[in-house]
Amino acid sequence: MSLLNDLLKLNLSDHTEKIIAEYIWVGGSGLDIRSKARTLSGPVNDPSNLPKWNYDGSSTGQAPGEDSEVILYPQAIFMDPFRRGKNILVMCDCYTPAGEPIPTNKRHNAAKIFSHPDVAAEEPWYGIEQEYTLLQKDVQWPIGWPLGGYPGPQGPYYCSVGADKSFGRDIVDAHYKACLYAGINISGINGEVMPGQWEFQVGPAVGISAGDQLWIARYILERITEIAGVVLSFDPKPIQGDWNGAGAHTNYSTKSMRNDGGYEVIKKAIENLGLRHSEHIAAYGEGNERRLTGKHETADINTFKWGVANRGASIRVGRDTEKSGKGYFEDRRPASNMDPYVVTSMIAETTILWKPN
Repeated sequence: MSLLNDLLKLNLSDHTEKIIAEYIWVGGSGLDIRSKARTLSGPVNDPSNLPKWNYDGSSTGQAPGEDSEVILYPQAIFMDPFRRGKNILVMCDCYTPAGEPIPTNKRHNAAKIFSHPDVAAEEPWYGIEQEYTLLQKDVQWPIGWPLGGYPGPQGPYYCSVGADKSFGRDIVDAHYKACLYAGINISGINGEVMPGQWEFQVGPAVGISAGDQLWIARYILERITEIAGVVLSFDPKPIQGDWNGAGAHTNYSTKSMRNDGGYEVIKKAIENLGLRHSEHIAAYGEGNERRLTGKHETADINTFKWGVANRGASIRVGRDTEKSGKGYFEDRRPASNMDPYVVTSMIAETTILWKPN
């Protein structure tokens, strides 16, 4: 094992100009993350200088067996915290050989929205609060919970310390540092209300980069839990009953919202979001109806409401935003398993481009 570890830690830069690029993409379920590696002749800093690649889409639920080739287009580069050195992680999206985006490629449409002149001029900022649950590998039950049983009720676990309250901190801290190494703008972590559940925050990130960064942060977390022998769950309600679900609260602002008089822009944007509530809910993650019940710091899935400092609302406006008359708001509806390309671009489209009749 010591020799294996020595080989894993080899610094390629001491011996060769070649690097390893891990190409990463979203699989057929819309949440599974796939990747494979290739050797490049030297360091690359611009995704446009990376070669396109392909994979067997029939093995990921993204193409038929008789025409299975799917093409990977490199879109964003991050440093690789696992191989280190000059090796890289590459976020890709997926196309047919004819150059058409495949149905599970949600990045393509998001990029079109974010490149619209009216959206680009508003410089939309996002901060995404990604909640997740760590499960024991063989029993699919949260870590730290007694097998077949339950811990004490919620209350002492949120932002907790202590062996009887905080479970999985080594995984969480390893992920935090790995994301910073990779170049992800991860802004913090905390233990969540349900034991075995955690959150990390990505942002502020502008436009399409919010989706790229969150997907890579998810990939890194999947790799770390793989090493630790723990199962990562993005289920929005992993444990039924009197336990908090898992969301991906999305904080959002535009240049107009951040400038003087921005509070009126925020209120108009929230009005637009309310008018398209059902469309957003349909795109905000599978199984979200199990989470958005009106309990456990959520609004009911069929009800749209907003409020200042109200964590039981669909949209929460912070006290500081109200006081200063400008700032940001938080969309609390997205589920933990949402696609960040879909959610971020949809919020921008509804609040900047869409004009109600």
